[in-house]
Amino acid sequence: METALSLVDGERGFLLLRGKTLEELAADPSLEAIAGLLWTDVAPARATHLFERTALERAFSEARARAFALLPTLGAALALPDAMDGLRAALAQLSADPGSDGGADEAAGAARVALEGARLAGATAVFAAAWSRRSQGLSPIAPEPRLPHAADYLRMLRGATPDPAAARALATYLVTVADHGMNASTYAARVVASTGSDAVSAIVAGVGALKGPLHGGAPGPVLDMLDAIGSRERAEAWLEGELAAGRRIMGMGHRIYRVRDPRAAVLEAAVEELERTGTQQGRLPLARAVERAATALLERRYPARPLRTNVEFFTAILLDALGIDRRLFTPTFAVGRVVGWYAHVLEQRRSGKLIRPDSRYVGPEPKARAALGVSSPA
Repeated sequence: METALSLVDGERGFLLLRGKTLEELAADPSLEAIAGLLWTDVAPARATHLFERTALERAFSEARARAFALLPTLGAALALPDAMDGLRAALAQLSADPGSDGGADEAAGAARVALEGARLAGATAVFAAAWSRRSQGLSPIAPEPRLPHAADYLRMLRGATPDPAAARALATYLVTVADHGMNASTYAARVVASTGSDAVSAIVAGVGALKGPLHGGAPGPVLDMLDAIGSRERAEAWLEGELAAGRRIMGMGHRIYRVRDPRAAVLEAAVEELERTGTQQGRLPLARAVERAATALLERRYPARPLRTNVEFFTAILLDALGIDRRLFTPTFAVGRVVGWYAHVLEQRRSGKLIRPDSRYVGPEPKARAALGVSSPA
C-alpha cells in the first residue's frame, strides 16, 4: 500500500510527515498546522487558504463549540467507566454528514474536507475532556474559542488556562503522534474507508484499534514501572527482576524501530523544557536512569534483538507532568492521531480501491477435496 502522508524509517530512526521531519514540525508545534500539512493535498490551488494554520485554528475552534453543544444528546456514552469506551460511543453518535452544502465544485469539496476533519478533531478533544470531568463528578467545561486546540484541550481537562510552557508541551505531544505510517489503528480506519463508508465510521474503527493495549495502552504502565522502582539506585535490580519473571519492560522496544524512537527524543526535550520552566520537577532524572539501565540490560540479554526506547516511555512522563490522569493517556493519543486517521481516510477515498487482503487457509480439508488437489479460495 502506498502513502504520501508519512514515512517511518526504523533502521535509521526518523519520521517524515509529507517531506518534513518530526524535528522540524516540533520546533513550532501546532496540531492545526499538521492537519493543514496532511489534508491540503486534496485542495485545489484556489482553496489552499482553507488549510492554512489560522483558518484551521478557526475551524477547530468552531468545531469544539459545536461538539460541546452535543454533550446533552450523547446519553450514557460519557458515563461509561472506561475512557476509550466513552470516547468510542460518543463519536459513534456523530452524523455521517458534516452538514456542508458540498457540491461538485472543487473549492466547495475542499471546504467540506476542512469542515469534516475539524469536526472530527474537535469532537474527539471535547468528548475526551468531558468524559474526564464527569468521571470526577465535575461538569464539562465549555471550550474557549481564542485558544489553540492543544491549549484548549488542556484547559477543558484541568479547568484553567495552561501556561505557555504546558500548552507547548501538549502541542508537541499531539504533533508527535499525529501520524505514524500504517499502524494498526490507521490501517483499521483505511479498511473502513475503502468500503465507501463514512469518515465517522472509519474514525470509530481507529479508536477501537487504539484501545488495544498492544497499540495505544502502554504509557500508563510506564508510570507504574517508575513508581515501583522509586529511585535511580534500584533501577537495575528491579528491571532484572522483571525480566527474570518473564515480564516486559514497558516503554522499550518497537515493531518498526531498531534504534531509539525519534519521537522519544522530541518528547524528552519537551519534558526537559517543562522542568526548566518549573512546570514539573522530579521525574526526568529517574526516567533517564531507568532508560539507561533498561537499554544496557536488554543489550546484554538480547544482543541480536534491538530493543530501544519507544514513544510511550516519555509520553508517560510528559502527560503526567501536565496533570493528565493516566486513564486519559490513550484518549489524548486519539486527540492527536485523529488528524492522521482523517488524512488516511482522504487518501484511501482518492484511491477508490477496496482493501481486501488475501488469506491462506491452514485448517483441515475434507478428504475428497484433498484428494482432488482443490485449494480454498482467498
